[in-house]
Amino acid sequence: MDDEDGYFGEPVAATYDESSGEMFEPAVVEETAGFLAGLAAGGRALELGIGTGRIALPLAHCGVPVHGIDLSRAMVARLRAKPGGDAIGVTTGDFATTRVPGTYSVAYLVFNTIMNLTTQAAQVACFRNAADHLGPGGCFVIEVMVPDLRRLPPGQNAVPFHVGPDRWGFDTYDVATQAMSSHHLDVVDGRAEFRSIPFRYVWPAELDLMAQLAGLRLRERWAGWAGEPFTSESRQHVSVWEKPGE
Repeated sequence: MDDEDGYFGEPVAATYDESSGEMFEPAVVEETAGFLAGLAAGGRALELGIGTGRIALPLAHCGVPVHGIDLSRAMVARLRAKPGGDAIGVTTGDFATTRVPGTYSVAYLVFNTIMNLTTQAAQVACFRNAADHLGPGGCFVIEVMVPDLRRLPPGQNAVPFHVGPDRWGFDTYDVATQAMSSHHLDVVDGRAEFRSIPFRYVWPAELDLMAQLAGLRLRERWAGWAGEPFTSESRQHVSVWEKPGE
């Protein structure tokens, strides 16, 4: 692990946009930015874990002022290199605890980023940090997977998510602690490269309790950015918690 950039240092940042698949598809990005712009309603947005600017840049293009927090300087350097990237303010730090000036209409975490906080205490702190940045009526939005434990037969703790001629990926789970790790093996020029990133998976009901502890209340939950109904078969959710008005 890079001591300063966490698990998203230069080796990951260098190929992040190209290796992240469907989440960079224009339709997905457009739906996400449109959803968040609607919640911002002319106000400011705070992205926790802004990364390479996949959502921040199109959201800014929608006319929403965006500020970001991220630990990884390597990821933010990719944001800065993109058209319009220099115009977005970014504060370096842990998004669970780092404070920035001002009040925001919406704060958001996308693409499972809440799971990069690997303890329950850190995830609770993140909710409190988001709530502290919101004005009355402001919203905190999280996009995250539903834990995929139904794919684990008894005695098994690993689930593959990609198998190909030059890339393998699988997740491992510890159901006693809600710890999981994502393992990636890539073959580049005949040479194998391996990396592993830890996460903590979290249930929708657990997130709702974290929100309650932070003084937020659930406003809506969908299976995706297009407003698909959330059901027992949904494999991810987009949840919106609201800070009560004064």
